[in-house]
Amino acid sequence: MNVEEIRRGFLDLVAARGHKIVDRAPLVLRDDSTTLFTGSGMQPLVPYLLGADHPQGDVLADVQPCLRSQDIDEVGDNRHTTFFEMLGNWSLGGYFKDEQIRMLWEFLVEIVGLDPNRLYVSVYSGDEALGIPRDTDSADIWTELFTAAGVSADRVVLDTEQRGDDEGHHGAHICFYRDKNWWSRGGGPDTMPIGDPGGPDTEVFYYFPQVEHDTAFGRHSHPNSDGGQFLEIGNSVFMQFTRTESGLRELGRRNVDFGGGLERIAAASIDSPDVYRVSTLWPLIERLETLSGRTYDENTHAMRIIADHIRGAVFVIGDGVKPAGKEHGYVLRRLIRRAIRFAHGLELPDSAIGEVARVVIDIYADAYPDIAAAGDDILATLAKEERSFRRTLGKGLRELRRLGKENRPLTGEDFYTLYDRYGFPVELAVEEAFARGLTVTDNWRTEFDECTLQQRERSQAGSKLGVS
Repeated sequence: MNVEEIRRGFLDLVAARGHKIVDRAPLVLRDDSTTLFTGSGMQPLVPYLLGADHPQGDVLADVQPCLRSQDIDEVGDNRHTTFFEMLGNWSLGGYFKDEQIRMLWEFLVEIVGLDPNRLYVSVYSGDEALGIPRDTDSADIWTELFTAAGVSADRVVLDTEQRGDDEGHHGAHICFYRDKNWWSRGGGPDTMPIGDPGGPDTEVFYYFPQVEHDTAFGRHSHPNSDGGQFLEIGNSVFMQFTRTESGLRELGRRNVDFGGGLERIAAASIDSPDVYRVSTLWPLIERLETLSGRTYDENTHAMRIIADHIRGAVFVIGDGVKPAGKEHGYVLRRLIRRAIRFAHGLELPDSAIGEVARVVIDIYADAYPDIAAAGDDILATLAKEERSFRRTLGKGLRELRRLGKENRPLTGEDFYTLYDRYGFPVELAVEEAFARGLTVTDNWRTEFDECTLQQRERSQAGSKLGVS
């Protein structure tokens, strides 16, 4: 199945089960300052997960565009993207573990058609110190489903990712972890933000036997390893708790929060460990191949970054953000300029960014007509930012090469010069320096911030004196 078919199949299933389909939230939540961008489907629903009544009822679902700017440095591998779509369904005090896990199995196995022999799940192993028991209820439901499908339902208690790295999962399809199977926006039960909801979760992974385990991530493969053989495709959180000053407290009602990575599920559907081969990303890669005259196999890292960053920029601009020097606008500027930097390395023409953006807009026109309606503004914004950055890009790269020949570590002051004179976002300049094998001072960030503060103080003093 392609992305469009999986998206529709999910919405049809949850609607048939009585869920109300809620409108997707914008990428910038106006009433939530905890993150710059919407990073999960549950984020707009936090008040309702804490007990407020939702106007559309107590069983809800949607497909939510998300942006996780914190993952920008991971983009370039076969599974990370800054922008993605998240399938989500929620029960606000209605159904719980049994109904959720069985519905998810039906979706993945019967609708998407994934091989149950290659599905593996993780379950919360409990925490005696906090008085939270092992989640045997979820494990028993998975056992029944695996057994009925003729799949081994062996269990293994690993508790920690490190133990999994050292021992492996012994072929078990049900793995108990403590450090990976509790969900809140702040991590484990002892680090949850005060007032936030959270609880034990059960995650689903798809196994790719054609991928060789990368031992840089541990001697052995297991579902929660980043070694490449397992890809997380969905997570069902059973939100039973909130954190108070004195510890965990049971919520007034038990909630379900499911999030599934649409692109990752689509990659599993076509048996590809590379999410960039799915139907919403591969056309972008094909356009880059045409424009550059180069192949994806030989330019994988650069093409993935360009495709991901332009797709993310299209949606961020479509939701009303403009490139700027701080907060949301700064992240957008960094996405665009990082894409342009890699486009420059592929010797792509100046029109390439706009050409790729047009493909993005066309791909999502039916699912997100508001993005298509903003198409002209999106393309104009990208073109303006590209013209601005390309004028100084070559000069900035030459300056970086010159600095590298001085045979000394680059400092925050050097990076401030690249930022101030050539428009290089500091993270991009540091990344470029490391890519060229240059050394950087340990406290470059502090040095950069000091230069920024000094420039601000000089500007304020000049303004008081009437100097522009």
